[in-house]
Amino acid sequence: MNKVFLTGRLTRDPEMRSLASGKNVTTFTVASNEYLSGGREKAEYSNVVTWDRLAEIAGTYLGKGQQVAVEGRLQTRSWDDERGQRHWKTEVVASHVEMLSGRRKKDYEAVQAADSLVAQAERYGEAPPTEPIPDDAEAALGVDVDDEDDAEGAAA
Repeated sequence: MNKVFLTGRLTRDPEMRSLASGKNVTTFTVASNEYLSGGREKAEYSNVVTWDRLAEIAGTYLGKGQQVAVEGRLQTRSWDDERGQRHWKTEVVASHVEMLSGRRKKDYEAVQAADSLVAQAERYGEAPPTEPIPDDAEAALGVDVDDEDDAEGAAA
């Protein structure tokens, strides 16, 4: 039986790409700990691959440092490089990924800020916009929304 259960944290943001066939694939690395005798720990890094809809979800909602539980199978691929040297790579092909630590922090902050703006608009009796703000609205309003440093300095 080829079955893998893995719990750990992502070492970097997932990399999602679309193949020429139209299939989506996302790769990421999970760091987990092996507990040795004497109370010592050894880090183990596992490459994880997700496909299709699971790849879209992983690429959208997972981020560096997030804790996940992965279920899948081990797969070893081999290929020859341009010098004729053989290479092997073993990875976990995930069939299920569960987020154990919630949304990425930056996504949570963005959602929280957007909800705050909607609540503020509703307090002033205005409905939230149903259409995106046009690009030329910045000049008309006299604001520069792309300059984050100015916004942070004004808030401080």
